[in-house]
Amino acid sequence: MLPLTTRRHFLQAATAGACLAPYVWTSGADEATKPKSKNDRLRIGSIGMRYQGSVIAEKATEFGDIVAICDVDRQIADKAKGQFGGKADIYEDYRGLLARPDVDVVTIGTPDHWHAQMLIAACQAGKDVYCEKPLTLTVAEGQRIIEVVRETKRIVQVGTWQRSDSRFRLACELVRSGRIGQLQKVTVVLGKNIAGGPFTPQQPPTHLNWNQWQGPTPDVGYIPERCHYTFRWWYDYSGGQMTDWGAHHVDIAQWAMGMEQTGPTKIETTAKFPQVEHGYTVALDFDVKLTYANGVVMEIKDTDRNGILFEGTEGRLFVNRGTVSGKPVEDLATKPLRREDFDLYNNDNLTRPERAGKLDAIINHMGNFYDCVLSRKPPLASVASQHRSVSVCHLANISMRLGRPLAWNPDVERFVDDEEANRWLSRERRKGFELG
Repeated sequence: MLPLTTRRHFLQAATAGACLAPYVWTSGADEATKPKSKNDRLRIGSIGMRYQGSVIAEKATEFGDIVAICDVDRQIADKAKGQFGGKADIYEDYRGLLARPDVDVVTIGTPDHWHAQMLIAACQAGKDVYCEKPLTLTVAEGQRIIEVVRETKRIVQVGTWQRSDSRFRLACELVRSGRIGQLQKVTVVLGKNIAGGPFTPQQPPTHLNWNQWQGPTPDVGYIPERCHYTFRWWYDYSGGQMTDWGAHHVDIAQWAMGMEQTGPTKIETTAKFPQVEHGYTVALDFDVKLTYANGVVMEIKDTDRNGILFEGTEGRLFVNRGTVSGKPVEDLATKPLRREDFDLYNNDNLTRPERAGKLDAIINHMGNFYDCVLSRKPPLASVASQHRSVSVCHLANISMRLGRPLAWNPDVERFVDDEEANRWLSRERRKGFELG
């Protein structure tokens, strides 16, 4: 087996040119960056193995081998072990996985309330990280993540894979190159939150460590609907559609606006909430109006066609996962978008994700992460940009839950003259689950 020091040297010695190597190692790859044997492949520790956690782990095996798996549900962990060849060691506590010196990179596919603590611990343990979206549960978590990533100099890619999708990239480049004139309004449609309850508290199953699943959140009785996929409909663990889809679409909206390192100055919302004991807690109906310093307005809705509509003085442009449409797209037949007009990745100093061969967006996004692990260049979905994107979603949820408009200073990331609202920027964490 290749010694750890050799694998680390392989990572650290790779030049910036490694970012131009194909995602899938083929005969066309640069000889300097191709693995010399199967033991040159990166060694992966995967935390959280249900749903999207399993998806990103599978994508990661294009570039490395899963040697360790962590999940607090033993049935899920056992299933994942079989899925990935049966050789990976299983951990119930993620700290055991992070303590392994032979783990090079970590994938985090847990529910939202665990992302920050695990990501920070992984960086402090010297691991590079691919973390599912949304990046955080609170604004304060994102601020701490940025500090730790800067201190440790780790590469962290957030799983907002729409940044690696050609449709969303084209939409952003058309808007930022002025093809719809001066941008005036952006409408983001996320979809409805789910109503449910009352649910019946039960004893947790023996294969689930319910205390560890809850982590930093309040200790409450086990309800099956609090766990696994439906965790996203409880504010204890997530932010509903506002953060689940918003982490994707608001991120693209701010990228196209050129506002990915800032945020709105005014938040106005309407929402209705369920009044069901032992039931889902996220808003049933919501509408959000965000005003930015340059006068652009973003509206976030839960009803209409899922996607993002950009409106400017000279046209409109719509994009979602199925299409990018509008007159600016039609005009490309006679007036193609040239790189000298606007190149999103060069302007943002990011690594271009295109590669030879037909690869889907998630593979591209994982491939960009591994390219940047080699080159140490910023990934497409850095913690700095993703903190800002999901913070917009957090601000909207805070305004909805307080039931009033809020003024925000994006430079200092504080509400203006509103200490009650500022207290919502962080949450109390249970003893033993503090951030590092």
